[in-house]
Formats: sequence, structure tokens, C-alpha cells
Amino acid sequence: MSKGRILVVEDDFDISNMLRIYFQSQDYEVTVAPRGEEALELCRQRLPHVIVLDIMLPDIDGYEVCRRLRGSLRTSHVPIIFLTQKDERSDKIAGLELGADDYITKPFDIEELRLRVQGSIRRAQVTNLSNPTTGLPSGKQIEEQLRNLMRTDDWALLYVGINHIDPFRDKEGFLAGDEVLRDLAQMLGETVDEFGTADDFIGHRGGDDFVVITTSEHGPIVRDRIVARFNEGVGTHYNFMDREKNYITVDGEQHPLMSLAVGMVLPESGPFADIREITEVAAELRRANEKRSIGRQ
Repeated sequence: MSKGRILVVEDDFDISNMLRIYFQSQDYEVTVAPRGEEALELCRQRLPHVIVLDIMLPDIDGYEVCRRLRGSLRTSHVPIIFLTQKDERSDKIAGLELGADDYITKPFDIEELRLRVQGSIRRAQVTNLSNPTTGLPSGKQIEEQLRNLMRTDDWALLYVGINHIDPFRDKEGFLAGDEVLRDLAQMLGETVDEFGTADDFIGHRGGDDFVVITTSEHGPIVRDRIVARFNEGVGTHYNFMDREKNYITVDGEQHPLMSLAVGMVLPESGPFADIREITEVAAELRRANEKRSIGRQ
């Protein structure tokens, strides 16, 4: 089982390849980006649990990469460890002021870097900033974004859940269930990138509970596209026979294939006194959609 996803942003092939081989041997999933813009695009496609970021890059420098990551709701929570040959105090302070979580200089001890990576991932999870399965913002980050809704009048909250994932887990195992969650997280990001706005937020509360915050205008189409894409692609998680039958059998009982249920709340659904009321309405609407989905199967 993977200990987490690491994005290494380093243009020196020898160093990036060494880090990739070493951390893969330590059961991490490693992606390498030799350029800053490529790193930003990879983060949009699939959030890493931690980023090891070189300051000196061939296009934009690591400071600019850090600045953009911290300026986006989608990536502001991801731990960043600067990796550089510079060891002046001013360079370290500059990185930390931009929001980097740690700093290590070349030449570095690979075991020390491993401990820093491990510590960064652990702190993010302990402080309830990211979900350990998907790497998406969790707990406190979601609460903060929900509180921001109370200060605006143009928003849409999508409360996303997966119907019938529990029977799927019972038959295929929790690792297969986690893969469904990771695929959904990636699909949410791709859909928001295409049909939402640059300021949209995606979070994972836990289990199969996800939230998407976008604008009132974009909410309906993001919702419809999310449901359509998931339902179209869900068959990839099943074997041929189950897809043909359109159900699975667990302990002698038949269960439908997984589908998506989304509750959408808009400002006019209120007024709301606090974020608890918003989430309760969203959860109720999701349950209603889940029941309608079951009724059609």
C-alpha cells in the first residue's frame, strides 16, 4: 500500500531519477516534473501528498511555483519542501515566507529528506488538512471554505457521494474501494477544470463524501458532468461478468453497480444561519438523489 504521492520538481535528471527510485523503494508513488509549469499542471490533474521542489528551474523558479500553489484553493494545503543548492539565510526565509513547509540544501542526506517527507505528510493529516487516501483538502480546510460561503452571495455547494460502494468494498476489498475514491477525486478535478472556474474548491470529508464549491452559474453543469462521467466510467472497476449483469452478488444478495449522487445547494436555498445548516441541506438533497437513483435501478 502506498505511503503517499510525492511530486519531485527537479530539472537535474540524475537527482530526480535517484529520488524517484529511492522513494518508490520506500513504497511511495513518485511523479517527476523537470519544469515548473509542468508541475503545476500535474498538481491540477492529481494532487500529491507532498511536493519536493527545486528552486532553480528552467522556466519559472520554485518561488513562483510555490506562490501559485499557495494562491490556489485547490493546492494551498499541499506541503512543500524546497530542495536547492542555495544555503543563504535569505533564500530560506524567502521560501518560508511564501508558505513552504520545509527546506533542505544540496548535497542532502536522503534519509533526512525521507524523514522530512514523512513528517510533512503526517502533519498535514494530523492537523486535518488533507485526506490520506486522495490528498484532497479535508476537515479544517473544508470548514474554512464553507465559512467563506456565508460572506458571499454567488456560490454553489455540491455534496457528492457514491451509491453502493460498500457492497463493492465487501466483494473487491478496501484497496479497490480506495482506488474508486482516487479515481473520483481525479475526475472531479478534471471536470472542474473544464466546466468550473479557477477559484473552485474540491474537498474530501472522508469515506465517500466529497464537496465541490463553485459559482451559481457553473454549479448545475459541473454537477451534471460529474454524474455523467462517473456513471459512464464506473464499469472499469468491475469484471466483465458483473458489467454484463449490471449488478454484483455479495453473500447471496444482489447489489447494483456504483453510481453517483449529488446534492446541490445554492444561496436561494437559504437563508442559512451557519455552515451546519448548509451541509445538512446538502446531505439531505444528496440522500434524496440517492433514493431516486435506487428507484430507477
